[in-house]
Amino acid sequence: MGFENKSLQCAECGTTFVFSAEEQEQFASRGYTNEPKRCPSCRQARKARQFGSNGSSYGNSYGNGNYRPLRQMFPVKCSDCGKDTEVPFEPRTGRPVYCSDCYRKVRLSR
Repeated sequence: MGFENKSLQCAECGTTFVFSAEEQEQFASRGYTNEPKRCPSCRQARKARQFGSNGSSYGNSYGNGNYRPLRQMFPVKCSDCGKDTEVPFEPRTGRPVYCSDCYRKVRLSR
């Protein structure tokens, strides 16, 4: 099946954008039957709104299904060694928080 570049109009901002033959092949290989309704920048902005992030994905691979929003990190001081580090959860008062090295030691000693 041969694909050709198509000019489409964005349903959100109204600009004309190109739905390339390569993108059409990617869409078809994933089983998508509809053409995109938004231009790439509106799609990116929509993702950012939906996931509350800057819209980037790990590996920056567009449309591969591996989109994962970035986690909020919290700065802490390790309860064991005193090193400044970050953790992917909000620490609770009165509970120890460890850097990755000290956490491994504590976890292995259990």
